[in-house]
Amino acid sequence: MTTVADHIISVLKLSGVRRIYGLPGDSLNGFTDAIRRAGDISWEHVRHEETAAFAAGADAALTDQLAVCVGSCGPGNLHLINGLFDAQRSRVPVLAIAAHIPRTEIGSEYFQETHPQDLFGECSVYCELVSTPEMMPRILEMAMRAAIEERGVAVVVVPGEIFLAKMDKSPWLRPVLPTRSVVRPTEESLAPAAAILNGANNITILGGAGVAGAHDQLLQLAAALQAPIVHALRGKEYIEYDNPYDVGMTGLLGFASGYKAIDEADVLLMLGTDFPYQQFYPEKATVIQVDIRGRHLGRRTPVDLGLVGTVADTMSALQPLLQQKRDRTHLDRCLRHYRKTRSSLDALAVNDRDRTPIRPEYVAAEASRMATDDAVFTVDVGSPVVWAARYLTMNGKRRLIGSFNHGTMACALPLAIGAQAVDRRRQVIAFAGDGGLTMLFGELLSLAQNRLPVKIVVFNNSSLNFVELEMKAAGIVNFGTDLQNPNFADVAEALGMFGRRVERPGDLDAALAEAFAHEGPAVVDVVTERQELSVPPSITLEQAKGFSLYAIRTVLAGRGEELLDLFTANVARRILD
Repeated sequence: MTTVADHIISVLKLSGVRRIYGLPGDSLNGFTDAIRRAGDISWEHVRHEETAAFAAGADAALTDQLAVCVGSCGPGNLHLINGLFDAQRSRVPVLAIAAHIPRTEIGSEYFQETHPQDLFGECSVYCELVSTPEMMPRILEMAMRAAIEERGVAVVVVPGEIFLAKMDKSPWLRPVLPTRSVVRPTEESLAPAAAILNGANNITILGGAGVAGAHDQLLQLAAALQAPIVHALRGKEYIEYDNPYDVGMTGLLGFASGYKAIDEADVLLMLGTDFPYQQFYPEKATVIQVDIRGRHLGRRTPVDLGLVGTVADTMSALQPLLQQKRDRTHLDRCLRHYRKTRSSLDALAVNDRDRTPIRPEYVAAEASRMATDDAVFTVDVGSPVVWAARYLTMNGKRRLIGSFNHGTMACALPLAIGAQAVDRRRQVIAFAGDGGLTMLFGELLSLAQNRLPVKIVVFNNSSLNFVELEMKAAGIVNFGTDLQNPNFADVAEALGMFGRRVERPGDLDAALAEAFAHEGPAVVDVVTERQELSVPPSITLEQAKGFSLYAIRTVLAGRGEELLDLFTANVARRILD
């Protein structure tokens, strides 16, 4: 007879799972011992369960397969929750096994007792307690199936003693693998969409992560409609490359050209995007939205026609119904504006006559230029994601992973751990903020212990930089955002890793080249400009007022008249653009 834990490991292996992320704990002993005895499934040891969940999310994002993380009872599995929220909102299949206190103690306010089904309910598509050994095989099957088919998080809560319980061979001992389906609207539903598009001028396409795997169909559609293509952040890696219709990104991190292309559209065609910011949608355009999830239709902006289907299947069916357009006026106007915007952005990504601190734009652009063709980039929320969005070059083979929906700090390093565990030969580069890196600082030890060759580029501006920008936009003098940092390169070397600190722009390329060529983990600590403005593509009057108030209040507070000149000039330039 085998144990319940043995059954779980066998089903996971049959289903293609090769790695499990977690941290040991007494209530997990039966499970971790089953991993040890199996011998052919990897235990990816981390220093914090939050990292385990993030790493599993990155694993699932790269492999498009189920990934698994575990946490011991009470505080252990509670630590999973932030990473699981991120995986759920990124719509990747993750199974979390949450150990629980002994069954007979549930409800008694026992040591470390929590109520996992309540805690994980909001960040999962399935969450269930296994209260007897006989329940486990079927619960596991349903949880895995829910995670895979609904592309989300499933949580199985298991009291520790159940892992050790004996069980006979189960009929549920079989692989749980994803199905493959064609999903598109009916011809009757597509006809009105074709009528709107055939009868319209000034059509703009907005694409998101749902465009994955549909690059060819997207370009064919844009060619037929003579439509500029704007992308949301999660669509960058799937849309931006080899695209003559690309006019950049919209949103808080985007380009003026992307905002303008949408604002001037008569028809906005939304493809596989759940772009959340209502202020960036057009006020008067006719809107058609295509999404695999019907519940997403119309929840961001009023939609005139909603269609349920994958982008690839829906566009393939819609294409024959479209008439070829010849008028390129809208497209060419948007492309010209994009070239102007792109030129302005690229002019900032330079070694500015060896001035210090170093421009963060230059750091991102140089890392992109020097990275491998199939590099995986992970990025922290805050200013690093701004520079990644604007300066990383995608090519159809590179990947870009971050907390783009959940928006949590400290994700770059944990996501990089999962990405690197998938393939130790593939280059993985983490764009980490100094605040984000230090929030889960202990995971540098995971890199060293697991010998994961992640390359970390630290944007070290001694501040919670994006928070400062938000304060400035609101007219608030920065407070509580200073960070007192160590030399991160020295910390890396103390841990037995490669470390380089870069304080002058002329030293950047050599440091990156050496770090990227290093066989093990590496940290490049780059001292970057704190006052560089990463403002949105469209500044409101209130934001302009806020920047001015901030500058005036800062001067009055004795913080330096040069700040007033800096912010006034930057805001004026962005408004004119």
